[in-house]
Amino acid sequence: MNLNTFDPEIANAIINELNRQRSGLEMIPSENFVSEAVLEALGSIMTNKYSEGFPGRRYYGGNEFTDQVETLAIERAKTIFRCDHANVQPLSGSPMNQAVYLAFLKPGDTILGMDLSHGGHLTHGAPVSHMGKLFNFVRYKTHPENLGKIDFDELTRIAKETKPKIVLCGYTSYPRDYDYADFKKVADEVGAITMADVAHIGGLIAGGAMRNPFDYGFDIVTTTTHKTLRGPRGGIILSKGKPGNPFKEPEMTKENIPTILDRSVFPGLQGGPHMNNIAAIAVALKEAMQPEFKVYAHQVIANAKVLANELIKQGMKLVTDGTDNHMMVANTIASFGIDGTSAEKTLEHAGITVNKQVIPDDPLPPYKPSGIRIGTPALTTRGMKEDEMRTIAGWIVEAIKNHDKPEVLENIHAQVKNMTAKFPLYPDL
Repeated sequence: MNLNTFDPEIANAIINELNRQRSGLEMIPSENFVSEAVLEALGSIMTNKYSEGFPGRRYYGGNEFTDQVETLAIERAKTIFRCDHANVQPLSGSPMNQAVYLAFLKPGDTILGMDLSHGGHLTHGAPVSHMGKLFNFVRYKTHPENLGKIDFDELTRIAKETKPKIVLCGYTSYPRDYDYADFKKVADEVGAITMADVAHIGGLIAGGAMRNPFDYGFDIVTTTTHKTLRGPRGGIILSKGKPGNPFKEPEMTKENIPTILDRSVFPGLQGGPHMNNIAAIAVALKEAMQPEFKVYAHQVIANAKVLANELIKQGMKLVTDGTDNHMMVANTIASFGIDGTSAEKTLEHAGITVNKQVIPDDPLPPYKPSGIRIGTPALTTRGMKEDEMRTIAGWIVEAIKNHDKPEVLENIHAQVKNMTAKFPLYPDL
């Protein structure tokens, strides 16, 4: 019995979502479109298998083929990110980062990470998160008036004063690249572990379009497998060094980081990994190893730069006045006197999907912030390039300026549908 026959309500919702994706402009930086091959693996019978443990070391029988799948995913991740070890079992970005913290820290230990309103992620110490309550997060900020640069003299002062066990660099809404060498220098001065959360730019690193933290001596790199990496939702923890026996507790030394991380994921935090998800991750990683993926990664950034420049020309004030990666944060209050929540809803009526976003030290609350976050990964997956970005920038500004004129938004939506029809999405589904 197929889904449409057994549960038409769910089937219809899926069909409607497919049509929404096909006919709209998906511009949330953390979203993308996976290939049909990834979808096939994700919906496979691998979902039926329990595989607690690691390849060759399982608690259940019948894991010959799941071992093959997970080993392929691990080896591909190691090759792509040029590291010695990869754990592909984290269920998503949050447990991925939690596994790192819980591996090396005791309650109350200090982590130095980016301030949330300046671009840091919820898992980087938000007070409402469990990790924010369990560990002592201290934060550094950016200087939006200076193109979003980080004051490393101030960061060093904070590190020396607070003695963090982990120096964490990573972001969810920061439109610039990081100087990993400076972070490594700070961490070395206080004897901290270096951790880079590259969840947003993992695909751009894989495609050679952005810096790889391992080239600067980082200890640990975490990345989600969706976003710019264009896979299913999951997480990978990467590190240098060779893993030992994950069922034997190692000494707490940097040489044992891979084993400590494996033990933190399982049995420390999770039970059986989702093998259908790992199979889909393996497929996405193979795709990331192809020459065309490098072209894609560079085009994502080229599109973002053109989009950002065009928005600025049309009066949009961007945090950091531009972008070095796949995203930008627009201050819609300062630009056009409309808050981010209203701007998000306005653009959705015009067929353009973005998300509301706090700006650095935002005076407004998170659910009605001063800005929006905009990105190019999904549009680039569809084949859109610089010319489309210029047109889309015009639509974004026109829609926000005319947020109270439904006829204008409907007209833009019609133009959006005409554009998306030229870039078919999932034609075989």
